[in-house]
Amino acid sequence: MSRSDTFTGRKARFLNRFYARLSRRQNPATGFVSQPEPRSIGSFARGRQLVAGNLLFAGYLVDVPGMDLWEINAPDDAFDADRHGFGWLDDLAAVGDAAARGKAQDWLKGWVKTYGAGQGPGWSPDLTGRRVIRWINHAIFLLRGQDSEASNAFFTALTRQTWFLSKRWHAAAPGLPRFEALTGLIYAGLSLEGREDLADPAVRALAHECDTQINEQGGLPTRNPEELLEVFTLLTWAAAALHEAGRGAPPAHTAAIERIAPSLRVLRHADGGLARFHGGGRGLEGRLDHALAASHVKPHHAKGLSMGYARLSARRTSVIVDASAPPAGPASGNAHASTLAFELTSGRRPLIVNCGSGASFGQEWRRAGRATPSHSTLCLAGHSSASLGEPVRGSGLETLIDGPTHVPVEMSEMTDGMRFQGGHDGYNRKFGLTHARTLELAFDGRGMAGEDMLLAMEDADKRRFDAAMDANTLGGISFDIRLHLHPDVDSAIDLGGAAVSMAQKSGEIWVFRHDGQFELSLEPSVYLENGRLKPRATKQIVLSGRAMEYATRIRWTLSKAQDTAIAIRDLNRDEIDFDG
Repeated sequence: MSRSDTFTGRKARFLNRFYARLSRRQNPATGFVSQPEPRSIGSFARGRQLVAGNLLFAGYLVDVPGMDLWEINAPDDAFDADRHGFGWLDDLAAVGDAAARGKAQDWLKGWVKTYGAGQGPGWSPDLTGRRVIRWINHAIFLLRGQDSEASNAFFTALTRQTWFLSKRWHAAAPGLPRFEALTGLIYAGLSLEGREDLADPAVRALAHECDTQINEQGGLPTRNPEELLEVFTLLTWAAAALHEAGRGAPPAHTAAIERIAPSLRVLRHADGGLARFHGGGRGLEGRLDHALAASHVKPHHAKGLSMGYARLSARRTSVIVDASAPPAGPASGNAHASTLAFELTSGRRPLIVNCGSGASFGQEWRRAGRATPSHSTLCLAGHSSASLGEPVRGSGLETLIDGPTHVPVEMSEMTDGMRFQGGHDGYNRKFGLTHARTLELAFDGRGMAGEDMLLAMEDADKRRFDAAMDANTLGGISFDIRLHLHPDVDSAIDLGGAAVSMAQKSGEIWVFRHDGQFELSLEPSVYLENGRLKPRATKQIVLSGRAMEYATRIRWTLSKAQDTAIAIRDLNRDEIDFDG
């Protein structure tokens, strides 16, 4: 059931409309208390596409040169949310020339004329907060060369949205939506003349959210790395705005920033992108490093896990492992069955990846992306380590249920590298087997040894395993170890089926080998990425076999070929590609 079909959803939409229309009664602010400074970062390439009339929102490409943005019939709610959130304003500002400014000003006027009086789908707390932040960030860009009528319309619409946020921020869902609403309210309250009184409650509320939503590891309940980056960015923006106003951020606010920064560094791959887990993507290029620099939190190594993830890194090789149970309850609406999956990046080039979130490609792709076979880990008998349950109340997103509950982890240093050891009981209930994984990364970053084990340890586990064997006429329990490759990797079966060679665009060659006991194949896979029109085709390494006994061990290695140079000059840049 979609959110709009529930009583909670209908009530929220009614109250949003009610307060949006009441906002017309507010006396408009006449200007800014201080000149706002732009902080958000956009994509120059995407901005050029927008100027040319190629609009890409929520996975839909619309080619409408000269057409007003608000005249386009939205194919779905996600498309509407993208355009009403004004994230595209960052991209046009990144171009910054007269054509981009003219496009931004025309689309702004169109929104004010069509929706500025409190109507339309954009009047929800999170979208309004996101929109207000962009309007204030890019106010100089938007108001340059405008007459008094356009300027008055801008401040009238901004005042209405600010008052709306003061009444409806608490209706935003906990997590990123509420952080967006509160940060937008703080921005506006501090910036607009005569609206300073609206900032105080928002500052206190944001500090409370920092206490309740950011845990000791500096993580969110959703365990979504990209969402954590978005929250971190909002907190640093709000803190900067408060400092510029001479007020300073509350201790809880500052402490949350100091907890999150080390976690994001754990989740940062060698190429500067985020690990793609639990519905999150890599993040906009440069966004993570910019946010970390703006936080002024000195780099230091986080001890143990960060938001449930483990990191192994050496030289220019990074390995990030999902080392905890998946989110549960309402926080699991975008969670994946990815326990013990890992990603590996070498230099500027991802090598081993997870398929990613398929949310922008429709419900079926979204479900497929959440399954264990879409991650670089072991899958038992075609089953995921967790299942999809009932929709989260008010959202329509299915919860994740029956997942691992016991995930012991140990990290240690060896004489020649570092070791991760972990296990999970996600398959214990059905098959009596525990999946244990060991990853050992050499200090020179040129090789990683892996070992996966399937173990029936307790007497009750062995009875369940025996029952599963009987149901399968003693044919064993099939398993597949999958390592999904990035689409830019050129791969081939090598050494008569004993290895897979993988060539990076940088010129690096990596080789996958195994102990020869099981079947190796190279199969089709997909790379699911927001901002693309369709999934990208790629390959996956699959090591298949059957568990016949109480203990099954599978050993494999990933290493750079001997003739791969220690240092490679890799200056090629990947530009936006709307075709796939």
